[in-house]
Amino acid sequence: MSTQSNHQGLLRFITAGSVDDGKSTLIGRLLYDSKAVLSDQLTALANAKNKRTSGEQIDFSLLTDGLEAEREQGITIDVAYRYFSTARRKFIIADTPGHEQYTRNMVTGASTAHAAIVLVDATRVTVRDGRAELLAQTKRHSAILKLLEIQHVIVAINKMDLVEFSEQRFDEIRTAYTELAAQLGLKDVQYVPVSALRGDNIVHASEAMPWYQGEPLLPLLEALPVQESAPAGDAALRFPVQLVIRQDGAQSDDFRGYAGRVEAGTVRVGQKLRVLPANRDAVVAEVLTPNGSADAAHAGDTVTVRLAEDVDVSRGDMFVAADTAAVAAKKLTADLCWFDDEALNPARKYVLKHTTASVFARVSSVDRVLDVHTLSHETGRHDIRLNDIGAVQLSLQKPIVCDAYGDNPATGAFVLIDEATNHTVAAGMIRAYA
Repeated sequence: MSTQSNHQGLLRFITAGSVDDGKSTLIGRLLYDSKAVLSDQLTALANAKNKRTSGEQIDFSLLTDGLEAEREQGITIDVAYRYFSTARRKFIIADTPGHEQYTRNMVTGASTAHAAIVLVDATRVTVRDGRAELLAQTKRHSAILKLLEIQHVIVAINKMDLVEFSEQRFDEIRTAYTELAAQLGLKDVQYVPVSALRGDNIVHASEAMPWYQGEPLLPLLEALPVQESAPAGDAALRFPVQLVIRQDGAQSDDFRGYAGRVEAGTVRVGQKLRVLPANRDAVVAEVLTPNGSADAAHAGDTVTVRLAEDVDVSRGDMFVAADTAAVAAKKLTADLCWFDDEALNPARKYVLKHTTASVFARVSSVDRVLDVHTLSHETGRHDIRLNDIGAVQLSLQKPIVCDAYGDNPATGAFVLIDEATNHTVAAGMIRAYA
């Protein structure tokens, strides 16, 4: 079979886990061993003033920790994106922070990922009576991966060289994470023992761990199947209007177009649409792309749609198929990841930004809050604090056209903004609506 026919397409993945688990070092080693680092970059890394390795040994974490503060402190603060490819696949990597303070940055990086590598430092896991206890941030990140419905999770048990490549320690940690995955509902989980600094089981199989019979990390990533999350087909159409384009002039050449990104389904010339929440029908007269007119546009395309009828349409409205079951909702059941230092105030109105729409929203009730240490849910609480994950009920001032996050992440996700400070205080995933 040819190399071209073996190509698996683009994979977006992130690194997750607690601070100092070795996420940046693993990504740097992956880039280095897959020949994705230029010679001048290697020279700069060898001479870097903030490297934490001795002699001429490369500090691979500096490949992704680009901010001066990150290099000085030895931690990842912001999300760093890196691009590389092999003969089998193209990759976009998001190296996300492990520190609890920057959980919001991890959520941002994970929101578009197909897969996640969860790193576990084998030296920092406490083992009592043969049972391993994972760090709280490992549990928090894993819970977020479940909320975001990440398709694949690879657990990279790192720093195996510091535990003498112990198969027993690997088995203890794998058992602990398997129990965590079952509690959270993570499905496709694979495990690989690695040493990011040495390169064991990153691109090539490790001679130091002959007891591990599985694939190294890179071949695992190359083989992961990717399912597109946006629904296909005309009936699934979701087209949020971002901009109304007018060309002033004579009535004969007066132009009115609606620009935006097709988030799901297909929009085609001659198709009958419904404009929500106004609930007005219209027919597509023209689909304009950056390359000119087209018969149709599909999920992921950014286009301008012209309608045959003059209909009142503004930014934040949604085009759907006329025979769709889509409705405009004013009440949401959602999961929130809270980002702000100031806790949720149920008495306060927030701005809910969903696709291109912005509406005022109030949290009418807090159903439960996840305790990441025990994975139990606290009930009876009325607030959600920094880095908490909670299930809430929201009441909106105006209706929005949405879907459950599991059906369509693009129209099932939102952020909450504090109008007074303009801070993004939470990211939300819609579970139900009415």
